[in-house]
Amino acid sequence: MPHPDFYYEKSISNQGAKYIVGIDEVGRGTLAGPVVVGSIIFDINNKTEQYLIDIGINDSKKLSEKKRLYLYEILIKIAISYSTGWASVEEIDKLGINQSIELAMKRSLGYLTTDPDHLLIDAITLKDSKYEQTNIIKGDQKSLSIASGSIIAKVERDNYMINLNKNNEIYDLKNNKGYGTKKHIEAIKLHGKTNHHRKSFKIKGVDYINE
Repeated sequence: MPHPDFYYEKSISNQGAKYIVGIDEVGRGTLAGPVVVGSIIFDINNKTEQYLIDIGINDSKKLSEKKRLYLYEILIKIAISYSTGWASVEEIDKLGINQSIELAMKRSLGYLTTDPDHLLIDAITLKDSKYEQTNIIKGDQKSLSIASGSIIAKVERDNYMINLNKNNEIYDLKNNKGYGTKKHIEAIKLHGKTNHHRKSFKIKGVDYINE
């Protein structure tokens, strides 16, 4: 199977950009919890590229939880800069998921300690941005920077949902991370939605019934 590399990063770097930030979001399709965007900047060189490949950087969804946690600790040490930006359940219900992702993306960029020259984004175009940008379909499977951004976002969001589970154990958030598993939906049917659930995300059998 092909693995992510610095092909896109090097192409952009060759055009004069020094600081290229890989960006990805986690939590678009969940029933509960925030959406989180991870951003990360590397020194784009062959040594860093090979190191990231060797330790197994890939789309966060393809990695075990243990592997993600291991890689997260490495990434935050070797990155030039990294950050996460969040949009809350209330913002998602008010703005919609796409605008909320853009909001989280802008927040994440604002938290970086190094101002990027170019944005490398998984599948999304950030509107009204002052930065040059490139969006790549399935970018987390092609770009090491985007894949690393997805790991940063996934680990931080998962930790948030695990912590949220302490007072909401009946919803099994520590295991489903807010996604619509059978156990999660059954709990919503029995106990209703919490303040951590997205009211704008309609659930079959709860909010509507297909005729």
